Amino acid sequence: MPDHSHYARRLRDIADALDAECQPTDDVLTPHLDTLDVISNRHTKRGQFNYAVPEALQLQRRIRRYNADTDVPHGDIVALALDTWLRAKGYPPDLNRSETEVR
Repeated sequence: MPDHSHYARRLRDIADALDAECQPTDDVLTPHLDTLDVISNRHTKRGQFNYAVPEALQLQRRIRRYNADTDVPHGDIVALALDTWLRAKGYPPDLNRSETEVR
């Protein structure tokens, strides 16, 4: 009988990695710990992010108001919101890839 223990061990490793990637929380709007680490690192490279959005949603006004209430920088508000939404939709970032690989 062939020894499949290597495959079983590999499958357990993959399952553990998947569990570590997505730990569900009670609140779907809770930012991922990796995202909080990236945002809190003052050496994180930042890029400009410009998109036309419907004015009726008043996103700029709401972001300014949230910033005034919490002192969270505008870019961090946008990054947290989009990252949380994209992760919830099944699109987590690959934080191990370098910036040159992404482009």
